[in-house]
Amino acid sequence: MARARRSKSHRMSKSHDRRAHDQPRNADVIPVEIDDPLAQEPGEKIVALRSVRNDPLGRLHAHKQLDDAQYRAGRAFQNDWERAERGPQAIDPSRDHVDGAQGRELVTEGQRQAVLRLNRAERELGADGAAITHDILVHGLTMEQVGHKRGLASQRWNDYFARRFKECLDRLAVVYGFSTGRIARKYDHAARSRHPVET
Repeated sequence: MARARRSKSHRMSKSHDRRAHDQPRNADVIPVEIDDPLAQEPGEKIVALRSVRNDPLGRLHAHKQLDDAQYRAGRAFQNDWERAERGPQAIDPSRDHVDGAQGRELVTEGQRQAVLRLNRAERELGADGAAITHDILVHGLTMEQVGHKRGLASQRWNDYFARRFKECLDRLAVVYGFSTGRIARKYDHAARSRHPVET
């Protein structure tokens, strides 16, 4: 007796969906492509979910409000800040000396370079731009929170801070080498003359 022919092939699916489907009510996640930690061959990718709830830079980039150069410049600033922050800690004279305690930490060359880049970035951004950038990239504040911190709570001010933050990211992209100076110069004239007027 002849065997019946199967119409379906038994090939395995190419990828397995490992994304979490049960999420907290207030979750704010975006899909990102990452290297597969369980890959059999190098270069295989999977889609994972990344939380952007406390990451204003990631949220703006996920919603296509920032380009790649602005996003990479913001991440470079954050990395330099973290590296510089891990520098030598102050000695607490009130604590008892314990044998085997760590000695004084030395500043590494990487930390020194990070501080130099941060100093250059702050000079390029100016006092106001550096404060806005620091509030968003280091403290993770939203535009509304940046406005409330300055006592300026309206949608016009939120729009101003968002526009000003993008200008600062353009400056940082030049400082970190992700962009040419043309974009940053475009804002020089306009940024100094524009402030929303409350009516």
